[in-house]
Amino acid sequence: MLLAINGTGIAIAASGGSKLWLLALLLLAIATSFAAERILPYREDWNTPHDDDRRDAAHAAVNESLTLINLAIVPALTALIPFDGVWPTAWPFVLQVLLAVLVADLGLTLMHLASHKIPTLWRLHAVHHSAKRAYGFNGLMKHPLHQLLETAAGFAPLILLGLPTTVAYAVALCAAVQLLLQHSNADYRVGPLRAVLALNQAHRFHHLKWAGIGDVNFGLFTLIWDHLLGTYSYDPERRFSSDDLGMAAKPHYPNSYLAQLAEPFRPSGACVAEEPRPGTTAERTLDSPPR
Repeated sequence: MLLAINGTGIAIAASGGSKLWLLALLLLAIATSFAAERILPYREDWNTPHDDDRRDAAHAAVNESLTLINLAIVPALTALIPFDGVWPTAWPFVLQVLLAVLVADLGLTLMHLASHKIPTLWRLHAVHHSAKRAYGFNGLMKHPLHQLLETAAGFAPLILLGLPTTVAYAVALCAAVQLLLQHSNADYRVGPLRAVLALNQAHRFHHLKWAGIGDVNFGLFTLIWDHLLGTYSYDPERRFSSDDLGMAAKPHYPNSYLAQLAEPFRPSGACVAEEPRPGTTAERTLDSPPR
C-alpha cells in the first residue's frame, strides 16, 4: 500500500498519465484493504457490519467526491495567488510529493488538534469518533463540512507555496491510502516505525472513548508533529475492543448517514455524567470536546 500503490500513483502523476489510473489505484487500494482485513484481522467481529456498512459507503462516496472537486479547482486557486510560488519544481518529483506530505501533515494535525479543543469543530468531528469498530472505511467517516475544513488546512499552505497540480493529485491518492491504512482492521505491524508513521497501531489510541484519553496521535501521515506537540502516546500491551471505541458521553450517537449530518446542528445537550474509564470519574457536556 505505502510503496507499491503510492509509488505507482506517484509515477503516473509524474508522467502526466490519465487521472483515471489514479482512480483505478484507489479502487485497488480499497480492495486490498478489505482483503487484508479478512485474511489477517485484528478483531474478527470488526469485519462484521455494525449496521454501518451502507452509512460508511455513503460517507466515503460523498467525501471522496469532495476531494475530487477540490483537486479540480487547485489550478484556479494557484492562479489567484498574487505572487510567484516558491515551490521547488526543480526537485525530483518523489521528493516534491514527500515535502507536500510533510507540509500537509502539519496543517492536518493542527486542524485535528483544534477539532478536539474547540466545541464548534468538535461537534463536526464527533461524527468520526462515533465509530464502534475500526476498519478501512472509518477514515472517510466524516461530516462533509469537517472534511472541507481538513482539506483546506492541509492544502491551503501548499497552494500558497505554488504546489503543482500533478503533485496535488499524487498527495490526494497518498491521503486516501493512508486513511485506509490508519483505520484498518488488518493486524499488520511496522516495528519501530510505529512511532513515526501514523498507522493503525498508534491511531487506535486516538479513538479511545474516555475524556482526554483520545487526545493523542493526531497526525494523518506521520507522528512527527505529535512528538513535537507532546501528543504522542503508545502502549504495546494495549488491546482494543468495541467497548473501548466511540464517545462515552454520547453512547447513542445517531447511526444513520442523514442523522449524522444533522447531529452537529442540534441544540447542545445538558451536562451529564460521562461513563468513567476504569479507576476514574469524569463529567463534561455532551457536546464539549474531550479534555
